[in-house]
Amino acid sequence: MKESIRISILASLLMFLFLFSAPDRVSGQQKDKSYYENQVISAVEKYDSNDFEGASDILEEVIAGDPENDAAHYYMGLSAFCRKDFVSAERELKTAVQLDSMNFWYRYRLALVYSATDRKELTIAMYEKLLKDFPKKSDLYYNLIDMYLSDGQSEKALETLSQIEAVAGKNDATAMTRFQLLASQGKQKEAYESLEEYNREYSSPQVLSVLGDYQMSMYNDSTAIRLYDEALDIAPGYAPAVLGKAEALRVTRQYDRYFSIINRFLSDDTVPAVGKCDYLKAVMQQSDPMFLKTFMSRVDTMVTNAVSAHPKDSVMLLTAGIYYFGTDRESKALEYLKYNMDIYPESLSAAANYVEVLMYGGNWDALAEESENAFRKFPEETAFLEMSSMAYYNKGEYDKVLDNCRTILNVAAGDSLKTLTAYSTMGDMYHQLGENAKAYKAYDSALKINATYAPVLNNYAFYLSMEGRKLKKAAAMSKITVDQEPDNPTYLDTYAWILYLQGKPEEAKPLFKHAMLYGGKDSVVILDHYAEVLYALKEYDLAMVYWTQASMKNNNEIPGLDQRIKERKAAINKK
Repeated sequence: MKESIRISILASLLMFLFLFSAPDRVSGQQKDKSYYENQVISAVEKYDSNDFEGASDILEEVIAGDPENDAAHYYMGLSAFCRKDFVSAERELKTAVQLDSMNFWYRYRLALVYSATDRKELTIAMYEKLLKDFPKKSDLYYNLIDMYLSDGQSEKALETLSQIEAVAGKNDATAMTRFQLLASQGKQKEAYESLEEYNREYSSPQVLSVLGDYQMSMYNDSTAIRLYDEALDIAPGYAPAVLGKAEALRVTRQYDRYFSIINRFLSDDTVPAVGKCDYLKAVMQQSDPMFLKTFMSRVDTMVTNAVSAHPKDSVMLLTAGIYYFGTDRESKALEYLKYNMDIYPESLSAAANYVEVLMYGGNWDALAEESENAFRKFPEETAFLEMSSMAYYNKGEYDKVLDNCRTILNVAAGDSLKTLTAYSTMGDMYHQLGENAKAYKAYDSALKINATYAPVLNNYAFYLSMEGRKLKKAAAMSKITVDQEPDNPTYLDTYAWILYLQGKPEEAKPLFKHAMLYGGKDSVVILDHYAEVLYALKEYDLAMVYWTQASMKNNNEIPGLDQRIKERKAAINKK
């Protein structure tokens, strides 16, 4: 008895030693299938969380231990694809396909790799093989159609479309696709005939509306209205048909019917606001101006109805604001835009739209106040301070413009464009204040950022010329601006005037003649400068022609101009 117990204990001990001295069953080549399957699951979790490197690390171990694991190769390929390693992606997906050639997704993803690497022939071949094995996968047909079109194989695209209809039957999508395919081939007549054929069999509001639009383009207004009515009999609220019929009535001047239909459409709160906004914008931009002028009160009603249906839609409120501003009713426009800004205080665009209309309207006090309010809400948007600076400039409050520029320099440190603009504006403001030394210092700071920035170079050069200082430096700066923009009359004037001050009227004259061709005749200063150059060249009659033009345009922009012209005339008569 004791011996049997001893043997039993010894056997158990040997078994224990065997288990713990044997190779680890979940390490090296002894790992079983279930372990690798669990590892693939872990890799998929990492892939789903966009940790493609982590997924790949796990899958490398799986593939090393279980090279026949098709799922591991598949997800390894997907991870490589997401890392844009297309070579590895193709290799792994091909392996997955070899291991399981009837797996749809393996082959489909491989086709995507071919497509991403712009190998159309391989992509098309893969889709064609997939369709043979999976004929009911309708998405494949449309993918293949796109591929045929991108490869210029329109006829094959049409054949594939017929295959879709053979498998799944005709529908609006296939009818419209055929229409678009034929139209893209320049077969307009066949394209519309295909829609007519489809409509005889299925009577679709979408197709009827497209046919109505076509008849409108052919000036067959009554036929178009009949088609729109057919569409509306099937789907009474179908927006394209409603809009098509309304436009047909408007074009044919059936205004009472037009306004009745369009107002029902605009008042329907089940119709998305964006479509209404697009329509109202089209009416504003494309209608005969006399239409808006004649029927302004009725168009006002259209806008009111649209806003009433969507009273808090930001795009709708903006559309209303644009309409009223465009029809010279700024206060009404501002009401809508301010309301939009107030109910969407976190909307940068709502604030910008309101401020922009204040700017266009020249409402400088309100612009200064609202721009600064907006900047406090959006402290990174220095454009609001630039709007404020515009307001202060027009109010003559140059010190406040300088304060804004200093704020921009602090906020936008490191932004070269904003810093450049700020220094440029500071230079202009210091000049307005008569502090030219500070102006030139600001311009120098701007030119350190961009040594060829034309607006600064032009102003710097012109102000030096006004002082009669450093004309050589001024000429060099001004020449850069003319080289950059040879048809800019302001830059031509500056450079030509500096040449004149340097005693080179012969070189200045052709520059002024060129400036005259590109808007120089609209500037009192340029006309006066040209006249002075002509006077210096003793071309007195022509000089007087340009001085007369300058005098007629002068609105005290050049004080004492008439007296100077009078003195020049007197001097000429003495010669």
